[in-house]
Amino acid sequence: MQIPLQITFRHVDSSAAVEQRVREEAARLEKFHGQIMSCRVVLESPHVHHHKGKLYQVRIDLKVPGKELVVTRGHGQDHAHEDIYVAIRDAFNEMQRQLEDHARRQRGHVKEHVSPPHGKVSLLVPEEDYGRIETPDGRDIYFHRNSVLGDAFDRLEIGTEVRFDEEQGDSGPQASTVKVVGKHHIVD
Repeated sequence: MQIPLQITFRHVDSSAAVEQRVREEAARLEKFHGQIMSCRVVLESPHVHHHKGKLYQVRIDLKVPGKELVVTRGHGQDHAHEDIYVAIRDAFNEMQRQLEDHARRQRGHVKEHVSPPHGKVSLLVPEEDYGRIETPDGRDIYFHRNSVLGDAFDRLEIGTEVRFDEEQGDSGPQASTVKVVGKHHIVD
């Protein structure tokens, strides 16, 4: 770490054993991700007036190149966090998951969520049972009445948003199935 680990106790008695556990967990993160610039851990008990059932909260602020990661564990009523060591373990495990996600994004190994093929009805010829869809990238896709799911063909209008499965037809691209998007718009 470029900046030494900072540990703060709030409404919790300072303890060498607890501090040692935090240092061990931080060292484990550093072995996992070698570019940690700084790590700040705050241990607190926000329920200072309770006589029993005190829930501990652990907050970790960690900086790596290009990102600041934050974990706060212990808000809620997870009674396992009546044990400060469990709260520490859970917080550092969550931070490890965030570091793994960050590392995957940095390497470009994040699965992209590709929107399904979609567009708007640009032409309807009901007397001949076909129409055309214009995609956001300007392509023109043919579809037949039989490709439209349900009885939606008769309710289609110019501008209706649709999803479709595309295949290559005799005369170019065509939609094998067409489904009206409805009130849930697709965002590119």
